[in-house]
Amino acid sequence: MDTLTHALSGALLARAMPAPGGAVARRVAAGFFACAAPDLDFVASFAGPVEYLLNHRGVTHSLLLMPAWAIGVAWLLAKVLREAGGWRALYAVCLAAIALHIAGDLITNYGTMVLAPFSDWRAAIGTTFIIDLWFTGIIVAGLLACAIGYRSRLPAIAALAVLCGYVGFQLVQRQHALEFARRYADAHNLTAARVDAQPRPASPFNWTVFVSDNERHRFAHINLVRREPRRYQPGDGFIAPIDSPYLPLAQATWVERSRYGEVGAARGREAWNSPALGFFRWFAAEPAYDGESEAGRCLWFVDLRFETPGRNAIPFQYGACRDGQEWRAYERASGMQVR
Repeated sequence: MDTLTHALSGALLARAMPAPGGAVARRVAAGFFACAAPDLDFVASFAGPVEYLLNHRGVTHSLLLMPAWAIGVAWLLAKVLREAGGWRALYAVCLAAIALHIAGDLITNYGTMVLAPFSDWRAAIGTTFIIDLWFTGIIVAGLLACAIGYRSRLPAIAALAVLCGYVGFQLVQRQHALEFARRYADAHNLTAARVDAQPRPASPFNWTVFVSDNERHRFAHINLVRREPRRYQPGDGFIAPIDSPYLPLAQATWVERSRYGEVGAARGREAWNSPALGFFRWFAAEPAYDGESEAGRCLWFVDLRFETPGRNAIPFQYGACRDGQEWRAYERASGMQVR
């Protein structure tokens, strides 16, 4: 989830919690900043792209360390907000806000290391796209209702209930997408293949479904309720280009992508399994071969989770280049060696 949505959700949660009459504003401010605080781990990006992958949504998003982070954040905010009751007065709000941040990231598809630093397992429920305007809109509407009915906590409680219901609705849609993928797998005698569904922007009905085996991915961009394709022309706005690629189920177009390359797959498999790309094997959920350069010296890979139609830039593209007998890892965007 984007950091602003996290912060707004923290403010909404704080307003829903009991607070002394004169302390409501401080509690809401504490919820706002505490719910954004875990994303301070972006500083890992200054150490390099691999360090960012290895550490983003790591220790600052850990359920095990959450009580300790809440103490630190509450202490700092008590100083900034001049809370007479000290950090203890803000601790419950900060603890709840950090927990909400972790929950908000768990529902996306990036993965969150909730057991860090003792485990690098990445939990991901995968119901919600990283930027969901409907999700954020519910929060904003709830905060506006709170401003109008500022004497009551009920608008905030109601908005949080609607937000939970929306995520539950998305979970149901994910199950429908998985069922569609499984029907495709069964129809094409791919019963041993793994099926997956990744949320996409603009609508809770937009999904990319995957049917994958050890050699290739088969995937389609679908809309679960659309009867006719959405057509757009230049000038229709910024939503139309990212919404129109998702086709009705009856018109789903399946695309195949190899994990290691159509030609020279042995070399692609060697590069992918090299120690240099160990970090990317750990991170990527839907890895695919993405071309080569320099006469086959460098082979590139991408995580199809983040290849979104209508989006020009594709993040997290890495490759291995052979240097003598050794493979070295590079980031495609910068062309720089990363390991």
